[in-house]
Amino acid sequence: MLDSDDSSNAADGHADKVHDESVGQPHTDAEGDRIVAAEQAAARLSTPTHPFGTSGPRFDRGSPFMVGMAGAAGVAVTYGLIQVLVAARGVLVLVAVAAFLAIGLEPAVSWLVRRRLPRWVAVTTVFVIAFGLLVGFLAAAIPPLVTQGTALVHNAPDYLQHLQRRYPVVDQINDRFHLQGQLQRAVEGESVPSVLGGIVGAGRFVFSAITGIVIVVVLTAYFLADFARIRASLYRFAPSSRRPRTILIGDEIFAKVGGYVLGNLLISLITAVLTFVWLLVFDVPYPLLLAVLVAVLDLIPVVGSTLAGVVVALVALTVSLAVSLATVVFFIALRLFEDYLLVPKIIGRTVKVPPLVTVVAVLIGGALLGIVGALLAIPVAAAVLLLARETLLPQLDRS
Repeated sequence: MLDSDDSSNAADGHADKVHDESVGQPHTDAEGDRIVAAEQAAARLSTPTHPFGTSGPRFDRGSPFMVGMAGAAGVAVTYGLIQVLVAARGVLVLVAVAAFLAIGLEPAVSWLVRRRLPRWVAVTTVFVIAFGLLVGFLAAAIPPLVTQGTALVHNAPDYLQHLQRRYPVVDQINDRFHLQGQLQRAVEGESVPSVLGGIVGAGRFVFSAITGIVIVVVLTAYFLADFARIRASLYRFAPSSRRPRTILIGDEIFAKVGGYVLGNLLISLITAVLTFVWLLVFDVPYPLLLAVLVAVLDLIPVVGSTLAGVVVALVALTVSLAVSLATVVFFIALRLFEDYLLVPKIIGRTVKVPPLVTVVAVLIGGALLGIVGALLAIPVAAAVLLLARETLLPQLDRS
């Protein structure tokens, strides 16, 4: 038999064999018998097949401690995620815009890929064409836009005074709200510091806008280049048994969003051209500036075209009351033409969202993310309706 010293030496020798030589050197007796015993048990558990042993029994998830810990951890994780979303809101908006643009351009890229072009060539071609059209439009439109915008700002008080003389109701509104004085102060500025502050603020806005545009363009390029891989990765999150149906529904959502993005841009361009022609025919001032304003506002569903019509009708009021009323009728007809002809033909009825859902979605999107939220509200609402119709409602009917 071994005496106590021999047993201790044998245990120490076995412990030395169990110890990983790259961790916790030097090993001493101060580690204690319990650690030595645990390491001996670990040596018996370790096998060539399972070098780290097999899993032990699971924790009792129904114990009060585990339930309390799980609840507390869930609250903490949820709160942390909310804080992260709030802090990264601006970046997430840019990512969402880039993702929607990528989905919108994907049909064009896929069309070129089906013509046996490599994907990187298709993405480059689409970007070059889109960038060329944008640069060409800006090069042609910016000089007159700047000229007309500056003239409109400086002549706004004179236009208001002209309207006061011709229409007594405008004079009454001006007496109550002092519109002419406010316009005059806004145009002339109250002091040099305020002008400098405005210049600095404008510079920050321009820098922020340019930075955001560059980020969106770069992200859109990455999304388009890796769209097939991103799509496959998203579908792998679905269980294998439900993955085929997930692919069918997901591809339908991608098609809806892509058709809406491209279709909405084309419809806005058509309405801008028609508005520009109308304003030229009736000699309404600042036709190009107002046409671009109509194109931008028309991107916002429901309220955009209405707001654009009000602004253009007010400017047309400087020509005559008859022209202003005719402009109102023109925008009503334009809205009907857009809703009942352009939208079904260009976007299609697959993206059709009930009017009540459209209004609610636009209001919620605008409240959450401003103009970007209002622009993305309709495709998101269409996707949510599709998911509810194909997944949630059938389960409720069977329950």
